[in-house]
Amino acid sequence: MMPEDYCDLCDLPLSTCVHGMPAPPPPQPAAPKAARAPRTVKPRVARTPAAPAAPTRRAPRKWTSPEELAPHIVGVLQHAGGELDAPDLFDALEARLGDDLLDGDRQLTPEGELRWRYAARRARQSLIRDGVMGKGAPGTWKLG
Repeated sequence: MMPEDYCDLCDLPLSTCVHGMPAPPPPQPAAPKAARAPRTVKPRVARTPAAPAAPTRRAPRKWTSPEELAPHIVGVLQHAGGELDAPDLFDALEARLGDDLLDGDRQLTPEGELRWRYAARRARQSLIRDGVMGKGAPGTWKLG
């Protein structure tokens, strides 16, 4: 065994003494970061409106929309003095529309109601929302 050398300053073995240990190597300077290219901002291009699309051919409607039924409902109610029971209104509306009802209007909805009557009830809801009609008593349609 070799005798360990002791530090003259702290009386510790040189292997554990701070005085006997070699100084740590100086830190290596960090590698310079690659210079980033300056950020470029793309200029905004004003969008030009697209050319109007060629008119597309729509499939013919299968049933009458609520918007188309609304003026007829108002006309039936005006002719009746402003108020009708629902069954009477539907009879008068069917007589007024006659052959203008489409084939799909006479089909049943999944709930079992004629499509044109369902559309008429939806038209009534929008007419009430617009203030043209009032809610009235249950089963009664009346102008607002």
